[in-house]
Amino acid sequence: MTDLADGDDAALAAFCDAHHARLVGLLFLRVGDRYLAEELAQDALVRLVERWERVRHLDAPWPWLVKVAMNLSRSRWRRRDAERRALARLGPPDRVEELDSSLAVLDLIGRLPPRQATAVVLRHYALLSVSETAEIMRCRPGTVKALSAQGRGRLRELVVEEVDDVGR
Repeated sequence: MTDLADGDDAALAAFCDAHHARLVGLLFLRVGDRYLAEELAQDALVRLVERWERVRHLDAPWPWLVKVAMNLSRSRWRRRDAERRALARLGPPDRVEELDSSLAVLDLIGRLPPRQATAVVLRHYALLSVSETAEIMRCRPGTVKALSAQGRGRLRELVVEEVDDVGR
């Protein structure tokens, strides 16, 4: 994208400000999930920014933005449906306990601070080295080691809390 002149930049900012909330609202009605609606709206606005030189000359840029947002939501649904079909072909897990434990682990990781969760997932799920993880996280290897240790420690605490809650 070429640099925008000050007037174009102001027009783009004004357009985005004027239509962001309405775009999120219509996407929420379409997908039924506020966070997904926000994500799709951001993706559509990124495409608007990338194509602003062309779009700003349209008689009505709003319908163009809505069309892009709806296409993105349809793509998301198609991808989700394809994933569901693939899972259906694979069949159910051998044991229900495996699924339950996977969901429990996902829940526990979700309770970690974001950087700890990232370090734990990259190191122990993706099986990346400390240096590879540091490169992805844009931090020093020592930070990765500390975050991983803190994350594992917090996971241990959360598991103990879960077991205590079940025992009551």
